[in-house]
Amino acid sequence: MSLGPIYNVISWILLQWHSLWDAIGIPDGRVIGTNWAWILSIFFLVVTLRVILFPVFVKQIKSQRAIQALQPKVKALQEKHKGDRETLQKEMMELYRVEKANPLMGCLPMFLQIPVFFGLFHVLQHLDPTISDANKQLYGWPLEQFNSAAVAHLFNAPISAKFGSSASELAALGADGTTVKVLAAILVLVMMATTFLTQRQMILKTGWAEDPQQLMIQRLMLYGIPFTLLFSGALFPIGVVIYWVTNNLFTLAQQQWVLRKFPPPQMANKGGTAARPAAGTKTTGGAKNPVQPARTGGLFGRKPAAEPVVPAVDTKALAPKPGAKPVNPKKGTRPANKPKG
Repeated sequence: MSLGPIYNVISWILLQWHSLWDAIGIPDGRVIGTNWAWILSIFFLVVTLRVILFPVFVKQIKSQRAIQALQPKVKALQEKHKGDRETLQKEMMELYRVEKANPLMGCLPMFLQIPVFFGLFHVLQHLDPTISDANKQLYGWPLEQFNSAAVAHLFNAPISAKFGSSASELAALGADGTTVKVLAAILVLVMMATTFLTQRQMILKTGWAEDPQQLMIQRLMLYGIPFTLLFSGALFPIGVVIYWVTNNLFTLAQQQWVLRKFPPPQMANKGGTAARPAAGTKTTGGAKNPVQPARTGGLFGRKPAAEPVVPAVDTKALAPKPGAKPVNPKKGTRPANKPKG
């Protein structure tokens, strides 16, 4: 399958945004070592795609809520078919089919963005100032904009350079290897952190899945993908890493808005937890409800703060023993000196 149409679409969006910034008056020249017109073009490439994919994102949230609502039935099937993995999988697939819940919908927005990622990767790789003018106009790039993008920088590092760029590639771009490596390393670490936080945010709000298949997907998304970026990030051009980080930040904001506007069932009441009696009040059985530690939640999943433990007082130990004389606590104490008249 040819990805040429994707390269053309990505190029067209970038060029349209760059033309807009140029018309507004944002210069192509470097300010603080950065060509802001091209950096903003990459940023708004993300905005454009996320607006287009917003309906898919809403479907993803609805699918996750549907699967979450099915967790009691999933757990019942797991108990019923314990030890029979094949039957369990068949029953669960039938359950998802009847309830119209798709476990893979949670990954759909990410899968749809993979072609965009590779398209931008290819376009930025193509921004080589040493190639012939005939090849510079590939994918609809005008010669003037190609030459401008080929020398675009972020803090004195070319956006088409990468952490693993060879000495010859850096020389062709006129780039300093140390500057490129330091900036690329920082951006890759930010990319890993924001990728982790986007997954962490969703899991904290919706909870870990009961279904082993869903649980495995959650763990893969939370830990596996950020870890792989530690190595693959060295192969990404700086412009691609900028795109990834921007996309993650957009996702964090979008998820937070959706989760606040349409909270999951266990978040519907104040505090994001299921309704419970007030601390210290009596329940229907007459027993007092123990004090529950306050949840702190948040993106980083902080643990509940530990409450001070009050030692229990044994009233029986304080009572006088049978046959013992009661002790008068006032005995032996001297009265306070009265002031002389």
